[in-house]
Amino acid sequence: MKQLTRSELREKIMTILYQINVYNKNKIKYNVDEVINGILDIDNDFVRDCVYGVLTNINIIDEKANKYLNKWTIDRLGHTDQSIIRLGIYELLYTDTPAIVVINEAVDLAKSFSDDDVRKMINGVLDKVYHEKENNE
Repeated sequence: MKQLTRSELREKIMTILYQINVYNKNKIKYNVDEVINGILDIDNDFVRDCVYGVLTNINIIDEKANKYLNKWTIDRLGHTDQSIIRLGIYELLYTDTPAIVVINEAVDLAKSFSDDDVRKMINGVLDKVYHEKENNE
């Protein structure tokens, strides 16, 4: 089995977060590990850390997103867009991944799975989260 790149893994994480979001919205019970295993047939620490990290910190992440979504809230975005923005904010705030990599990866996901306006919005939100973090450190 070939090793997946970080970009491919982020796409898997986005899909897992999407699935969990749909389950939550429809009040369907689920097991996080089973959702991960259903999408990814290998055990991967990066995927597990990001999925659990987003879920653990979702209130803080959504608060940050809402702060910078002009006249919008994250729950008004589509499930895919929510997943991309949550993963990006999680990585910016809680990992050592360079900000430029996080933002570029999120924008690439948005290019593939969202429309142009959403891509620009995700780019703008992540850029503001990054600058806020930089100014506070």
